[in-house]
Amino acid sequence: MKIMIIGATGMAGSAITSAALERNHTVIAIGRSTEKLATLPTNPNLTTRAVDAFQLTASDLQAVDVVVDAMASRPDQAYLHVDLATKLVALTRNQTSPRLVFILGAGSLTTGDDAHLFVKDIESDPANAPFVAIPQNQLAELTFLKTVTNVDWVGISPAADFHAGPAVPAILGTDQLLVNAAGVSATNSGTMAATVLDEIEQPKHHQSRFTVANK
Repeated sequence: MKIMIIGATGMAGSAITSAALERNHTVIAIGRSTEKLATLPTNPNLTTRAVDAFQLTASDLQAVDVVVDAMASRPDQAYLHVDLATKLVALTRNQTSPRLVFILGAGSLTTGDDAHLFVKDIESDPANAPFVAIPQNQLAELTFLKTVTNVDWVGISPAADFHAGPAVPAILGTDQLLVNAAGVSATNSGTMAATVLDEIEQPKHHQSRFTVANK
């Protein structure tokens, strides 16, 4: 399968790139930095492109089977999450391919007895003020995606603590923040990558979001 990964040099994107190559997929890695792209694994199935994702065209997307949006942003440009999702959807309306896969945040998941959005907990801690715009805009991104019925998209959210680490056994859910048996809500980048590739290879979710956590 031919997979385009936007944000391929970031924490999630690089893990997904490595996992896709390990499973013998053809990967087009998109990133803004030539230097960072050069740090990705050397592999005959990997092509790198140093280009702003907003410059991608419809023909670029139609040349692949799947587009994974793993773009990261600075908090002061968190609106780009919504903007890029809007662009990708606009370029793929009423088409069966490519499939769009969005790496979303945990803030749009529900938690607690009252099933409130986890972003409310993030917002309530003043220490999170410097980066709270990111989960807020990732919630807006999902809100937009839920209105899209003529594109084959899927969103995947990690647990509360999303960090670099190897793939470990996972638990899956739908819209509720997951906590494992030890009371930990965490997702390794490798766990996310394995889940993304599993979903790409054997699609089970369409026009919906699900969540993954370390077991």
